[in-house]
Amino acid sequence: MVFVVAEIGVNWNGNFELVKEMMAKTKEIGFNAVKFQSFDEEIVKEHPNKKNLLKSSVSEKNVEEINNIANHIGIEWFSTPMYSDAVDFLELYVNKFKIRETDGRKLLENSSTELTEKIFRTKKEVFVSCQSSPKKSNYYNHPNIKWLYCVPKYPCSLDDLNFKKFKEFNGYSNHCNEIIVPIMSAILGAQVIEVHITSDRQKEFIDNPVSFDYKESFEIIKQIRNIERIEK
Repeated sequence: MVFVVAEIGVNWNGNFELVKEMMAKTKEIGFNAVKFQSFDEEIVKEHPNKKNLLKSSVSEKNVEEINNIANHIGIEWFSTPMYSDAVDFLELYVNKFKIRETDGRKLLENSSTELTEKIFRTKKEVFVSCQSSPKKSNYYNHPNIKWLYCVPKYPCSLDDLNFKKFKEFNGYSNHCNEIIVPIMSAILGAQVIEVHITSDRQKEFIDNPVSFDYKESFEIIKQIRNIERIEK
């Protein structure tokens, strides 16, 4: 079965009633897990939406509440730590980590960082986003890593995507707003697919330009599961 992740990310604005709704909906739709992001003030200090980003970050202050909501709903959750201290408090609650494309690019150059080394020391499963083929990286056959093809453009177009070397990846992390793309990645054999999700396209959530609403997400999951049935 394809492991399909709903990236809630920063589309909840620190609103716990909304995040409950989003987790419940993703569970109902058929996602296997939800994902968040963890960053500190230094990382987002120049961002115009700094306030909402910090409210949406999974931090030492709110991680237990996020974990309690996920456990109550019955869906797995994990996060993308963007600073090394975040690994320490996340490790107590998650079974997986995500490494963003910026840090994944360094792994392609065989250059680890304090953050990536700390993640690897947890010995948990790690999803790494990258645009270039990871085949030449010393980390390519790392037993805990799954490499996700990702174009770091918000949003990217169909013309930005190149699936010719997709067989060298384990999955796909989506930033394209065409639902055919994650479905195509399933046809091509993705073991892991990550898509951003939103509760409302009309609101000004930061990741809305690359997100699918509940109806679109339902269609994506339906088609991915249909592909699995056909392949059986």
